[in-house]
Amino acid sequence: MSTFGHSRQASSASRPGVSRSEQARVETLREALPYIRQFHGRTVVIKYGGAAMREEALREEFATDVVLLKYVGLKPVVVHGGGPDITRYMERLGLEVRFVEGVRVSDAETVEIAKMVLLGKVNADIVARLNRHGQPAVGLSGEDGALFEIGPHPNTDEIGFVGEIERVDVDVLNHIAADYIPVIASAGVDREGRSYNVNADTAAGKVAAALAAHKVIFLTDVRGWLADPADEGSLCSQVGVGEVEAGLAGVGGGMRPKLGACVEAIRGGTASAHIIDGRRPHALLLELFTDAGIGTMVTP
Repeated sequence: MSTFGHSRQASSASRPGVSRSEQARVETLREALPYIRQFHGRTVVIKYGGAAMREEALREEFATDVVLLKYVGLKPVVVHGGGPDITRYMERLGLEVRFVEGVRVSDAETVEIAKMVLLGKVNADIVARLNRHGQPAVGLSGEDGALFEIGPHPNTDEIGFVGEIERVDVDVLNHIAADYIPVIASAGVDREGRSYNVNADTAAGKVAAALAAHKVIFLTDVRGWLADPADEGSLCSQVGVGEVEAGLAGVGGGMRPKLGACVEAIRGGTASAHIIDGRRPHALLLELFTDAGIGTMVTP
């Protein structure tokens, strides 16, 4: 017995302590646990775009993060555009690239290129990455299962074949999201079969509102909504939807459709909308599962 006791003491004495890096990892997991518990079973709509879509390392990290969300019990729904790829193909073909208030001006040829890029390249790549990292994903466009009912944008004379989503068929999405990760390309047709380009930010807001998602998250190339676009330190970390609506008229560029989509989602029943810097590795996890968050959160 004495020998056995000495053996245990020796074993305990030689047991290594916990390093600082190991302790930091443990604390990170402990910090994430309440959020994982709170969000379990909830729908999170993620608008995927910007640098997170362009850079190879960030594309891989995005896929692993979305798969992790599914594994821990959330229901992620990905909505994507493909702006940089569409622009690149248009420039190769010598076509004019022009935006009005953050929305791409689209003629019939632009819409055809956009659909080719979104469905044939971008959507297929996202689905393949998610599948490869361990969760089955299903690629969709607004035409699949009549997911989107599209009407012409009110400013058709100036921006051309850009559509507005008038209705989202949530039955299609709920059916797929029960077992798969839906990956939605922002394109669709109207009742007469005419194809339209659809702004991906606007589509994400419509999808989040229709699903009454718990959260909608927009990945972009800035820290969030900046009170002064020239000052990175002017981040609005948390704002009410009324404040966003009041300031929307004074916002230009690509931030305007994002903020408009935040308003759409919140008014439709989404608990919060987030605009975050997709250039940061694992931005999704930092915003969802840490106390501080990293971007702008819009609340009711």
